[in-house]
Amino acid sequence: QVQLVESGGGLAQAGGSLRLSCAASGHAFTAYAMAWFRQAPGKEREFVAGIRWVGGIPFSADSVKGLFTISRGSAKNTVYLHMNSLDPEDTAVYYCAAKTMSFGGLYDAPSYEYWGQGTQVTVSS
Repeated sequence: QVQLVESGGGLAQAGGSLRLSCAASGHAFTAYAMAWFRQAPGKEREFVAGIRWVGGIPFSADSVKGLFTISRGSAKNTVYLHMNSLDPEDTAVYYCAAKTMSFGGLYDAPSYEYWGQGTQVTVSS
C-alpha cells in the first residue's frame, strides 16, 4: 500500500507564497514521474507541474511558468511545489500524484496511479 501525503496548504494573500510538500509512505516504489494537479470548484482537474525522476527534469503548465516551481526533496519520493505570486484564481484543492510506468502522458491524470488526499489552497484578494 502506497500513500502520498500533502502538506503546506492553507490561506495566503494575493501576491504571497506557499510551499506544498508531498511525501510517500508505505511500500517503497520507484517513481517515473511525480506531479501536482489541482481542482477548483466547478472546474475539471488540471495539471500544474511535474518532474521526471531520472535527471530531475521539470515540466509545467504554461499558466504557471515563472510562478510555480517543482523540485525533488532529499528524501526519496518527496516533492515540493513552490508557489509564488499567488492569485485568487490559484484557489483549489492541490493533489500530489506519482506514476511508475513510462507509458502514458505526463500531463494526464489517468496516467498516475498513486494519489494523495489533497490539500486546500485558498488565496484571498
